[in-house]
Amino acid sequence: MAVIHHTTLTPTKLELLTTWLPTRPWYRGGPAGPELAKGGGFRLDDPEGAVGIEFMVVNDVSDGRATAYLVPLTYRGAPLDEAGHALIGTAEHGVLGRRWIYDGCHDPVLIAELTALIEGRAQPQDQNTTDAPAPHITRSYTATPTKAQASATTAQTPANSTSTHASASGATTQVSASGTTDDAEGTILPGPSGTTLRLHRVLHAATPLPPEATGHVSGAWSKPDGTQTHGPFLTVHPHA
Repeated sequence: MAVIHHTTLTPTKLELLTTWLPTRPWYRGGPAGPELAKGGGFRLDDPEGAVGIEFMVVNDVSDGRATAYLVPLTYRGAPLDEAGHALIGTAEHGVLGRRWIYDGCHDPVLIAELTALIEGRAQPQDQNTTDAPAPHITRSYTATPTKAQASATTAQTPANSTSTHASASGATTQVSASGTTDDAEGTILPGPSGTTLRLHRVLHAATPLPPEATGHVSGAWSKPDGTQTHGPFLTVHPHA
């Protein structure tokens, strides 16, 4: 069970993300950079209790209209080996000391617990309260994986190096050796039982699930005016 400490973090998560978001191929903002505000999210527990796992929604209002981004984060007490490409930054935590903050899509602990959530083996937790569920998070998944398949999914997602490619149209794609891919539409990563996960980095309310999807995780977030909206965070697809 993760313990939520109500303390300081310097620099703040929003300050770190303000610098990091414009480096992502799925960032929609302009050259002036984002103006970010928290929009919600949820947490997952690391069974070993060593890694903090948070799925954070941030609203960017820099261009006069709100764009909601989904940012999975992991918090570690030491650097993750061979994951420098996924490091968002370091920060000083008022209770725990220095924390290394990563793009969680490249962290094997987050990927393992996300797989457990999709399969119904893990429960989403409230973003701000210790040992409290997050009832606004819903999920579905049609397959029934074996333990061997789940282990294989975890084993194939080590942190590693990344490369960048540009298509003929000029679109940038960032590919990690772990199989995680960032493109203009979001992030693709390995899912349970040989499936593929499409993480919706830019969130849209009430988006219908694609007909080929075999599962999803959806949730609620707040717009800058305080109103609540709901939509898919990720979809599960058969492996191409």
